[in-house]
Amino acid sequence: MTKGLAVQATELPEFLDGRSVRLDLRGPCIVGILNVTPDSFTDGGLYSTVEHALAQARRMAAEGADLIDVGGESTRPGALQISAQEEIDRVLPVIEALQCELELPLSIDTNKSVVARSAVSAGAEFVNDISGLNFDPEMAATVAASGAGLVVMHTRGRPDQMQKDTAYDDVVAEVCSTLRQSLELAASAGISTDKVAVDPGIGFGKDVAGNLELLRRISALSALGRPILLGTSRKSFIGQVLGQGDPGQRLAGTLATVALGFASGARLFRVHDVAAARDAAMMSWAICQGRDWAST
Repeated sequence: MTKGLAVQATELPEFLDGRSVRLDLRGPCIVGILNVTPDSFTDGGLYSTVEHALAQARRMAAEGADLIDVGGESTRPGALQISAQEEIDRVLPVIEALQCELELPLSIDTNKSVVARSAVSAGAEFVNDISGLNFDPEMAATVAASGAGLVVMHTRGRPDQMQKDTAYDDVVAEVCSTLRQSLELAASAGISTDKVAVDPGIGFGKDVAGNLELLRRISALSALGRPILLGTSRKSFIGQVLGQGDPGQRLAGTLATVALGFASGARLFRVHDVAAARDAAMMSWAICQGRDWAST
């Protein structure tokens, strides 16, 4: 089994390019979540001022984050859309402040092209689009023109509707098919393949069984030929499995998904708890390397 894991890892891209940086994916890449929103499901309101956001970014940097993902609109199930201007007003001062203080690359978590354009102009290296380029017809061209890297995610509809349809004949096949279409949109717009990663969208338009099946078969996404980002941190399916209603009590379950996700080929992990997730991913990496670990 260790041999199979090693083969899987070598078949995946080793780098992901942003606007002016390159992420090394030969090991785990930890993406720290920085929600500057009043209503995100686990940390809404905690970092809605620039000062609080900066303090959290410093903590994540000290804990070993490789990238910080700034989001100004909640995408929890049932969340309503806000205006592009309101989103810009939330994220732009934070991105500008982070650019002055931290050397870590930033990504902008948005599905609006005008927000993406503003954020990249302010210094963001990547655009993380939960819609896989499907909500805003200008997004693909905007990302291409900006030179930013891109994460395309699978979902079914906007957050306020996505949990109304969670039935699949084969959730993995549909996710792969939809992500392949997103990759085609990106390529048609002129976005370099080396700049694009894929995200199966855990918790977006899936029920507990669908999320678990995706995680069990995450290695199937390697057929897309792009780095895999996994975003499971503190999500409700973990709470349902473990009987933990409080998102803050879902760390152990999250770490299980990180460790198994790395072993199955995921390389980017979008998390709230940076230090713990890094330890889990690094341990998984060492196990996958086996006797060769000491030479890496």
